[in-house]
Amino acid sequence: MFYQLYELNHAFMAPFRASADAMNLAWKNPLNPWSHTVVGRSFSAGFEVFERVTRRYGKPAFGLPNTTVDGETVTVEEEIVWRKPFCDLIHFKRHLSAGVDKGPRILIVAPMSGHYATLLRGTVEALIQSADVYITDWIDARMVPVTEGDFDLDDYIDYVIDILHHLGPDTHVVGVCQPSVPVLAAVAVMEDDGDTCAPSSMTLMGGPIDTRINPTAVNQLAQDKPLEWFRDNVVMQVPWPQPGFMRQVYPGFLQLSGFMSMNLDRHMIAHKDFYMHLVKNDGDSAEKHRDFYDEYLAVMDLTAEFYLQTVDTVFIKHSLPKGEMMHRTKRVDMTAIRNVALLTVEGENDDISGVGQTKAAQTICTNIPEHMRMHYMQPDVGHYGVFNGSRFRREIAPRIIQFALTHGKKAKATTPVKRVIKGGKAL
Repeated sequence: MFYQLYELNHAFMAPFRASADAMNLAWKNPLNPWSHTVVGRSFSAGFEVFERVTRRYGKPAFGLPNTTVDGETVTVEEEIVWRKPFCDLIHFKRHLSAGVDKGPRILIVAPMSGHYATLLRGTVEALIQSADVYITDWIDARMVPVTEGDFDLDDYIDYVIDILHHLGPDTHVVGVCQPSVPVLAAVAVMEDDGDTCAPSSMTLMGGPIDTRINPTAVNQLAQDKPLEWFRDNVVMQVPWPQPGFMRQVYPGFLQLSGFMSMNLDRHMIAHKDFYMHLVKNDGDSAEKHRDFYDEYLAVMDLTAEFYLQTVDTVFIKHSLPKGEMMHRTKRVDMTAIRNVALLTVEGENDDISGVGQTKAAQTICTNIPEHMRMHYMQPDVGHYGVFNGSRFRREIAPRIIQFALTHGKKAKATTPVKRVIKGGKAL
């Protein structure tokens, strides 16, 4: 009944939130003479902080109406080009001038780990300047009726394969954090089957390929508890009147509680600073706080079967690095990967996926030629800095683009091939 109690609490607080919002508007109304004083701003700030910490945050928008390509500003249109019950594929269609190269086609596989795909807004924003970008937009499990069936880790891998089939050959796939494992598994399955739609390259960023290496607090929790503990304590039914009523899920609000408890003091200080920024009328700093927490506090539910299978496969059994991972009834063979280039990216201060966990993909993919693999560790960034922020834009994004350009089929087709002429020399 915990999920139901959460919903009841949210409903109970609704009139108080509405009152706080109304009082906030009244205290900061420029027609109110108190709004120009420290006292007025203090009341207004208090009401806004209360309203924000008690609200439920909806799915944010990507909000990328335009970008810059070769110094020219072009409009960007979001279009859904593929759809299944648990995922939409969004294409960021750029309206380029005639003759302008679209750049490499990149599929970003967003994490299904609590936050929406919009958490990767900065990733998309950096890459669309040089590439034709698509992203998986996973659907909140509580919004999917039980009549649509289950969704587990095997389904996730099938979705990735289906999307790569939809996009066609010479696609470059980027797995950010949690998707690193299913993306790597999907590529192995496609290579093992001789699939012509296997991507030209894959980039794995801050992912838990082998969590036995430098385990973090997140990894340790999974190791300390049996799978039954997770099934009994964090899996709940979606309450009425949500569309996914009766679906078994791992609720987003539980995940958010776990995220925040890891750095609770920092979040408390951030909200205190937000209050002081409002009192001091520091609008820019206050807006940065709103932007960050509008995204950070927007969470989604995961299906129970996906969550439990992921915990068991990735964090408890370490099936992928041990060579024991199964997709349906078939073992996932990492040695089958021979034609897909591999780039792994890590952050020096990552406290979610420890240093070395993502690089482990380089070790288990034994048959990728040396000239088709690369590892990069970004100094002075944590987990989110691997795919967002100034260092990502300046250091990591250009490497992803260059890696895709280097290993795309167009690049291979234009690379001169040495010919040997009888009685002569290699040309």
